[in-house]
Amino acid sequence: MDSGALMGRFDGQVAIVTGAATGIGYGIAKRLASEGANLVMVDLNGSMGEQSASEIAARGTETRLVVGDVGESSTADEAVRQAVDTWGRLDILINNAGITGVDGNIWETPVEELDRVYRVNLRGVFSFCHAAIPAMLERDYGRVVNIASIAGKEGNPRMVPYSATKAAVIGLTKSVGKELAKTGVRVNCVAPAVVHTRLLDELTPEQIQYMVDRIPIGRTGDISEIAALVAWLASEECSFSTGAVFDISGGRATY
Repeated sequence: MDSGALMGRFDGQVAIVTGAATGIGYGIAKRLASEGANLVMVDLNGSMGEQSASEIAARGTETRLVVGDVGESSTADEAVRQAVDTWGRLDILINNAGITGVDGNIWETPVEELDRVYRVNLRGVFSFCHAAIPAMLERDYGRVVNIASIAGKEGNPRMVPYSATKAAVIGLTKSVGKELAKTGVRVNCVAPAVVHTRLLDELTPEQIQYMVDRIPIGRTGDISEIAALVAWLASEECSFSTGAVFDISGGRATY
């Protein structure tokens, strides 16, 4: 896709992107910036966050960086504060931060591992929605896009914490979308199949191959493909979809 043809779609708008230092989050941040958005980038990794924010700023985009744990409500509060204090508005929230968890059967997985994955994958999404939506309602406009997973629909074996928390992100999206349906705020999520990012470093080669083998197209997704879909969901063009799940799974999704 020629993103240059779409320049200006987000001119004057402000977006928060979590997990924005690397991978899908960085790809989404770059795509939104290329179309005119100002950015608040959130990540736990301060050094990577500074590098990525500097790279985007060097292309002419105004950026702010918030370093923190998305599972802490104070991180969400600070990100929203940065957006509103700097630009006076918040238009877009991309809840991308997530972790896969350690590969293993449920009887091999300590309960603490569920807590660790839940804190990022679900509590983080809840916290940022909780903090950001009031700022959107003040202007009766906003777009929230949550990054779920095909695992949240189908369940991946040996990935119970990940599958369960991504299923919860889908449920959260549907609930919040209905809560805001009469307003100018739209809330949707995307459900990618496996995309080759650093998240896969926690998994065994066998687990990765299992996921790829389930994809009829026969390959992993590309970050730019995810970013393109997210950009549409984050735009004014997405006006009649809310509380919805958009698959980007190479044909894997069956419902």
